[in-house]
Amino acid sequence: MKTPKTFADFGLSPKLLQAINRKGFEEPTAIQALTIPVMLKDDRNIIAQAHTGTGKTAAFGLPLLEMVDPASKAVQALILAPTRELAIQVSEEINSLKGDYNIKVVPIYGGQSIDQQLRRLKKGAHIVVGTPGRIIDHLNRKTLKLAHIEHLVLDEADEMLNMGFIEDMEEILKHTNPEKRTLLFSATMPRKIKDLARKYMDGYELLTAKKEEVTANLTQQIYFEVKVSEKFDTLCRIIDIEEDFYGMVFCRTKLDVDSIVALLNGRGYDAGAIHGDITQAQRERILGHFRKKQINILVATDVAARGIDVSNISHVINYSLPQDPESYVHRIGRTGRAGKEGTAITFITPSEHKRLMFIQRIAKAEIRKSRVPQLKDIAKAKRTRIYNDLSAILSGDIDEKYTAWAQRLLTDNNPERVLGATLFYCFAEELNPGGQENTPDHPIRSTREAKRR
Repeated sequence: MKTPKTFADFGLSPKLLQAINRKGFEEPTAIQALTIPVMLKDDRNIIAQAHTGTGKTAAFGLPLLEMVDPASKAVQALILAPTRELAIQVSEEINSLKGDYNIKVVPIYGGQSIDQQLRRLKKGAHIVVGTPGRIIDHLNRKTLKLAHIEHLVLDEADEMLNMGFIEDMEEILKHTNPEKRTLLFSATMPRKIKDLARKYMDGYELLTAKKEEVTANLTQQIYFEVKVSEKFDTLCRIIDIEEDFYGMVFCRTKLDVDSIVALLNGRGYDAGAIHGDITQAQRERILGHFRKKQINILVATDVAARGIDVSNISHVINYSLPQDPESYVHRIGRTGRAGKEGTAITFITPSEHKRLMFIQRIAKAEIRKSRVPQLKDIAKAKRTRIYNDLSAILSGDIDEKYTAWAQRLLTDNNPERVLGATLFYCFAEELNPGGQENTPDHPIRSTREAKRR
């Protein structure tokens, strides 16, 4: 079977394709390319081996949205997740993918008001996402009926096994429609998972996304733990503190790419965008500017960046955490080409720490936590660069009209005060750490912008 290259190749409805496009997704991941066609084609049970962060929620979520009947008020699909955090995440992801479909997705987990859950279930739910304990609670109360469900998804089945949910899973399976289709997603395939499949899945197709050998050999790989609202300011600080920043910034969606490029250019940086909506002519022009260093920042999605061969890149910034270890290695490998050493910096929010540690383990990388550059550090680095630039000018020939101008200023003034006033006139806005320019919303302006002025 030919591997789908775009979501349109799956034969998904226009409504779902519009929702996917709004999210900025460009190309299906390996597990999506394997799972979606099988789910849409027939009613076979599926066991899919896939790690967290490989796009598996969309792999089963998109076909479910395509097959659920909005006109029915019955629960048609149940998704079991090992933790409430994952249940919430899966529910939110499916809701973001449903577009204009009037499909109700209800999360059910411990710690949330059961009265609230009862009200939502009473109003009707097409897809229920829940943790085993709370699902059993509703089954005992008879507030959740699974006798007619058509699809059961066991998400991160090995984690549920490790957390001691095997008996709960079997109890829930007893309450479900025996004619349902079962989809089991697991990062590993221990014996108990296989035993569960043999007992409750009457035949199944095993899908395993082909994994590439991943290694990471960069000299320096670091991460910053920042809030989403702090990411752009952190990016500006990294660019400002480096003497000669020349790098790529990776985002998950093309919407993020456009937004960041607009903000960077608005602040006086030289940035270009590469993503799926960029025409080939635009792509070639932007890459040409980047190779010639007419722009020093290239912001891209993973898909659009494939095939870009640019040497001497100093930095790769993972503005968004990549989907999987392979994507991480592909991104950061761009700084280590032609024997050049570089720096890979990854931004994570506190909730993404577990995913980063997974990437680190699989990629066999050493990613150390580091401190976001402080404004005083940036000002110090810029003063050093200005000092070096002035020293280089002093060692060469200086136009006589400037030396004559200097003599006029020195006639009636102290030399140190003249030089101090000159530095203040040229660099005050850029170097003043106490001014408004240096609040989080107004980072220190780039040297390029100062030179333009």
